[in-house]
Amino acid sequence: MLQCNALLLYCVPKIDLFLIMKRNKIMTVRLLLSLLLMVGFVSCGKKNSSKNTSSATGWKINDKKGGFQFASNYKKQETPPGMVAVEGGTFTMGKVQDDVMHDWNNSPNQQHVQSFYMDEHEVTNMMYMEYLDWVKRVFDPNEENYKYIYYGALPDTLVWRNRLGYNETMTNYYLRHPAYANYPVVGVNWIQAMEYAKWRTDRVNENVLEREGYLKRDAKVLDVAADKTFSTETYINAPTQTFGGDEQIVLKGRRGRSKPDAKGVYATRSSGVFLPDYRLPTEAEWEYAAVANVGNREYNLYKGQKKYPWSGMYTRAGKRQMRGDQLANYKQGKGDYGGIAGWSDDGADITQIVKSYPPNDFGLYDMAGNVNEWVADVYRPIVDDEANDFNYYRGNVYFKNKIGEDGKIELVTTDNIKYDTLSNGKIIARNFPGQIAQVAVDENETYLRQNFDRSDNRNYRDGDKQSSKYYKFGGGDNEEANAELKDNKRMYNSPMHEVKSDSIGMMVRKYDKSSKRTSLIDDNVRVYKGGSWRDRAYWLDPAQRRFFPQDMATDDIGFRCAMSKVGPKSNKKTARGKPKAK
Repeated sequence: MLQCNALLLYCVPKIDLFLIMKRNKIMTVRLLLSLLLMVGFVSCGKKNSSKNTSSATGWKINDKKGGFQFASNYKKQETPPGMVAVEGGTFTMGKVQDDVMHDWNNSPNQQHVQSFYMDEHEVTNMMYMEYLDWVKRVFDPNEENYKYIYYGALPDTLVWRNRLGYNETMTNYYLRHPAYANYPVVGVNWIQAMEYAKWRTDRVNENVLEREGYLKRDAKVLDVAADKTFSTETYINAPTQTFGGDEQIVLKGRRGRSKPDAKGVYATRSSGVFLPDYRLPTEAEWEYAAVANVGNREYNLYKGQKKYPWSGMYTRAGKRQMRGDQLANYKQGKGDYGGIAGWSDDGADITQIVKSYPPNDFGLYDMAGNVNEWVADVYRPIVDDEANDFNYYRGNVYFKNKIGEDGKIELVTTDNIKYDTLSNGKIIARNFPGQIAQVAVDENETYLRQNFDRSDNRNYRDGDKQSSKYYKFGGGDNEEANAELKDNKRMYNSPMHEVKSDSIGMMVRKYDKSSKRTSLIDDNVRVYKGGSWRDRAYWLDPAQRRFFPQDMATDDIGFRCAMSKVGPKSNKKTARGKPKAK
């Protein structure tokens, strides 16, 4: 009994010691976990604080109490609807084959274009019909104040008519019938294409702002009216005047949740939610995207030049699954628009459904054939690469927002809307009601600048007074000797038609009947490229360039839109083609 008690007395301290050691281990583990969590919170706090602290002043950014607000969590530009990314680069712009037409208007020159987005395919009839539907619903053509807005947007369906051909089916059905919904729109002149791009910009950004909670949900459909429309530039410059100043539609802050004294309650450019403008691509961008040398590159060098948007010197596919098929919709020969029945060369006689042929290496469809495409540039026989080899574009006419007598921006209304009468008599609205009125830049913007000195730069270094052999260089622009050059001393001796309305609204047309005209080139002719269903294979070369009056349309010219990319040239972390580490 004594032995057992002694043993019990001996075991008790052992048990207590074991429990204490176990408890200490648990406490140690808990302490380590607490330390790790504290370190994690501290590191996260440092990371977040560094992201939301100014590296210039040390002040807090995006402080709830106020101060500097900035979209510090912005990642990258979202891909616009219907577009694909085109990574910019350097390429040889111009002719790479023999110039059998002897135009000498596309001599090779090296150019660099920034990254941009481009429509995956040409604008289709259904895409353009959505535009017409919106214009017709908002600006009722039955009202006298708005009728020219809708009629000015309508394509010219009579382009299908031919003196010796029966094409009335296309005249009546091509634009509106669902059978042609996914065919490229034609009969659209350059000015109308530009107006479509402006409309598309506003509709896309309107949808983005609704998604982000800055606009009332479904207002773009339920509340829109002629005096209540959304314009991107109006919202950015005067958000309280958007949608006619309706505060129930234009919300303060996301979904209207903002303090009365909060700053930046409306979305701004620095919010990072707006997409840049839809527009026509420049000639350099279009040609770069069409030739798609990215698929013909090894490291930082191009392996030769391409004749077509696809690899190879032929218009037929060499791949086994489609060997012998045509790679574009074009005219194979006289009277051969689509081959014989049952064995069509290219599957089409007129235009074809977009995306019917394989894409190029940028993922773009129909960059050769189907329809020619308008680009933004004014036509000149040369590309002046000596003056500029970066984002080359001829056609800049700079404008600024018009400021009214009250010191505020002036919006376009029914009372002050401007219309342009084209050379063929068609009337087109210059701006829609709700948009900001524009005026040319003046000496307040051009004084002592080195990069531009005037509003209109379409004929810079080619067609302006300084380019003419009659210019007196010792005189100066303000002297009588160098006043506006007379008609017979212009750089380009093109016809000068005059179309206007008289005092009672009747159209007055004065055609230039002079037999001394030597050129059709002036500041109102635009470049088109790509080849069409009417053209031979020669015109499928992306380097080929032709011109047409900007206010006229045909049955073989369509268009697609582009959009500039903001931020880095590429979102990739490493350069393409970089050798892998062994």
